Amino acid sequence: MSHHYEGDDLIVRKIRVGNLENNTYVLECPATHDALLIDGCFETDRILEGIEGANVVGIVQTHAHWDHIEALSDLKNKLDVPVYAHAGEDYPVPIDIVLSDGDTISFGKDHEVEVRHTPGHTPGGICLLIGKHLVSGDTLFPGGPGNTWDDDKLFTQIISSIESKLFTLPDDTRVYPGHGDDTTIGAERPHLDEWKERRW
Repeated sequence: MSHHYEGDDLIVRKIRVGNLENNTYVLECPATHDALLIDGCFETDRILEGIEGANVVGIVQTHAHWDHIEALSDLKNKLDVPVYAHAGEDYPVPIDIVLSDGDTISFGKDHEVEVRHTPGHTPGGICLLIGKHLVSGDTLFPGGPGNTWDDDKLFTQIISSIESKLFTLPDDTRVYPGHGDDTTIGAERPHLDEWKERRW
């Protein structure tokens, strides 16, 4: 199968599911094919087809909004692997491994994902960094932050998360959002003041 990104450092599979352009990602070690599945969104069978050839060793949830967990119970049952998530939200299955800011998840041959807690869109929202690859969940998209529903407190929180946890990364960091197309940190950082002014 063709991969969304394929290098000596990492394989990234991007599986688009549902009618909201949700993205389920697979972060895969090229040497062992051990992998982490990111977000059990929709369409269990399509996700299982998309992970063929990878040895999924865990499911990591960026947050608990319904459109990111619809297939989680099915995937947990069929893959029989632990679920990793932040404790700040409720999930339809038990969280096997509770994540906090700065934690790492090891998989494959010397592969490690760093957890960055980025509240604002949700209380327990996280982003996942491996090398120059960032799975941003619903925290950062091309053109702005995730939805905060005109709540000034939440908007201030998500902007703080983006500034302190994401915009400290190099410009060439690839950003894989929870919906839609990819971007880079360098493409988004110059627009921060514009987002603050428009308040979304």
